[in-house]
Amino acid sequence: MTPRDCPIADALEVVGKRWSLLVVRELAFGVHRFKDIQANTGAPRETLALRLRELEEAGIIERRQYSDRPPRDEYLVTDTGRDLFPVLTELRVWGERHAGSGRDS
Repeated sequence: MTPRDCPIADALEVVGKRWSLLVVRELAFGVHRFKDIQANTGAPRETLALRLRELEEAGIIERRQYSDRPPRDEYLVTDTGRDLFPVLTELRVWGERHAGSGRDS
């Protein structure tokens, strides 16, 4: 038996790794620089660099150089990435209701 085709599974291949959606969350909040994204997510440096590359390759974010000396980049969400904003909102709502310290007893 073969697994069913599933757009949810397809989406998780792109944004389902740990830290990926938190990176998009930070961009939605207007945080664009690596060190600030790292500080706000708590992601390990190497992992964050990998997730940023993967999100860029998937067309969810784009990288733009903001300084020549020293060379520094910032990250911006694309239209494709903005389409994830409602997903983040619904995950937040679900998390407030059912996960973490805000869940009902």
